Amino acid sequence: MNDDPCNVHSGFVAFALESARAVCRDSLAPEIREILRHKTLYEFAAASAGARAIAGRGTAYVASLPGGERVVVRHNRHGGALAGLTRDVFRAPTRAPYELRISEQLRARGIPTPDILAYASYPAAFGLWRADVVSRYVTPSADLSEVLLSDDDEMRADAWEATALLLSQMSAAGIRHHDLNAKNVLFHLRSGAPSVAMLLDVDRVVVGEAPERALAGNFSRLSRSFRKWRTLYGARVDESEIDSLARRVREVTAAPSMTRS
Repeated sequence: MNDDPCNVHSGFVAFALESARAVCRDSLAPEIREILRHKTLYEFAAASAGARAIAGRGTAYVASLPGGERVVVRHNRHGGALAGLTRDVFRAPTRAPYELRISEQLRARGIPTPDILAYASYPAAFGLWRADVVSRYVTPSADLSEVLLSDDDEMRADAWEATALLLSQMSAAGIRHHDLNAKNVLFHLRSGAPSVAMLLDVDRVVVGEAPERALAGNFSRLSRSFRKWRTLYGARVDESEIDSLARRVREVTAAPSMTRS
């Protein structure tokens, strides 16, 4: 992750303000600058009127930027066995530049994922840094964990089809998500049309895997999450449903086209 935050993508601008370093879409630069004059992006979102908390690896917040754009603001945190030790500090330039780069690559390859609009990093002790990431809020939406807990058969059938398509698209593009779980698949719910499955937390994504290896790794990781939700939370997902999803993924992958209108 040697991404240089100064080498920004087209349509983005990089700047420093006080001790913070930020990258954001050109159109949002005045708003992001104004926020960072007073607090971090995460502090702004948490304190915003009407902010809504989202549980995950730490709490994220749905909030409105000063110009009205609805966004999700996350404070980057480590996961895994050492999370209690490493917590929210990273070596420069943090994961945020990598996450933006991967997000842009995914969308260029036709993999649905919410637009990342901005990120900012802040110095911590011992030369380490903290970071916040701002993405566009997708509404209406539900994540895969909500589907696993639902008794709505129509919703579940729609979600499995959308998930099969996402896994097939990822395989074809050589995309491997090393933390693919029920919280990292978000469904954009569309009235009168099939849902679109979107990939979240893309800082754990790598590009360039062999398609078969990508598919096997992604499905194995997601299946493990299904079983965890069944054991810990009573999710209504059995092995036959997981097997059915696997078959549908193979069918969609073998089809001439993997588009879904």
